[in-house]
Amino acid sequence: MEEVGKDPAAAHDRKYLWWATATTLQLAWGIAAYRRGYNGGDSRLMPLKAFAVASLFVGATATAAFTTLSAYGIHSVEDMKGVGANIRTGLGVRPRARDE
Repeated sequence: MEEVGKDPAAAHDRKYLWWATATTLQLAWGIAAYRRGYNGGDSRLMPLKAFAVASLFVGATATAAFTTLSAYGIHSVEDMKGVGANIRTGLGVRPRARDE
């Protein structure tokens, strides 16, 4: 018997909301660090600072892509292939030849 007030779909959506929030904060942190730029100090740390800012952008992009795919129900490579086939069919492009 299910408990009253427990909606599995709502909990599922909340999970993606947290991921989207974390991605947004990570991207904002990266933009702020980029705008701040190099403000003096020890020049030997410049490569480390550049790597840290680039990592924020790459991490935010990867997280956003993963969350978007998961939110739309794409959980495997086969799901992605199906989406690609549907897009190609919708555009009127011939199906790709398959190696059997």
